Amino acid sequence: TLLGLSDGGAHCSSIIDASVPTWMLMHWTRDRSRGPKLGLERMVQRQTGDTAAFFGMRDRGLLKPGLKADINVFDYAGLKLRKPEIRYDLPMNGRRLVQRAEGYKHTFVAGIETFRNGQFTGAMPGKLVRAT
Repeated sequence: TLLGLSDGGAHCSSIIDASVPTWMLMHWTRDRSRGPKLGLERMVQRQTGDTAAFFGMRDRGLLKPGLKADINVFDYAGLKLRKPEIRYDLPMNGRRLVQRAEGYKHTFVAGIETFRNGQFTGAMPGKLVRAT
């Protein structure tokens, strides 16, 4: 199995897929109390390198010279999911559920910081990604 999202937005008013990666880091590696926990390094590898390799994206998924620098720097102990919120910000006042996370310090896309302490920097270096 792959860890990740699958909905594409079709059910964004009834489920929140976007919080799954954070929940998996929190639950399976840090907060689980019944049964063994999984290693943080392995969970990150499953969410990044393993998924990129499966989809044939050889230019990302690892911290290695020459690859895309898509990186999240987070405070592991401070990772937390906030209470879900309903937003009416889609076309035609469409409803969606949003669940913010705390603990992410920096997000870099292609080496450019896009979020700092949960705040958008204004930079949008990303683009649509297709497997080659």
